[in-house]
Amino acid sequence: MKKFILSGLIGLLAIAVVGTPLALRAQASTNATAAEKKAIAEKMAGVEKKAAPKSLPFRGKVKTIDNSAKTLAVGKETFQITSETKITKMGKPATLSDGAEGDQVAGSYHKDADGKLSASMVRFGPKSPGDVSSETKTNKP
Repeated sequence: MKKFILSGLIGLLAIAVVGTPLALRAQASTNATAAEKKAIAEKMAGVEKKAAPKSLPFRGKVKTIDNSAKTLAVGKETFQITSETKITKMGKPATLSDGAEGDQVAGSYHKDADGKLSASMVRFGPKSPGDVSSETKTNKP
């Protein structure tokens, strides 16, 4: 009986010795000050901003297209077309000159450091049935 109690106590002591460093590490990581937490959050947000600029959507009718300046005006905004801009018309690859004033247009853009609006994607014409969009919602039972 004494051996059983003794082995039980040794087992509990082993669990306490192994578990103590884990508990101390967990406590140390949650004791960060508010300033440290804010600094960590800002640092992580800065990494995310540099990794991928946030794309914003646009849509409307083409006001003007300037092929020489590589710009597209939609409403009150003018978007710069770059070599990285993906342009499609009716679901197929296209160029800026394939668009015309008054055409329906949609796409996404991001604001550069100098304030220019650079188009990431431009789609002339109505949405093709093959396009998958986050705007489409499905009801799942």
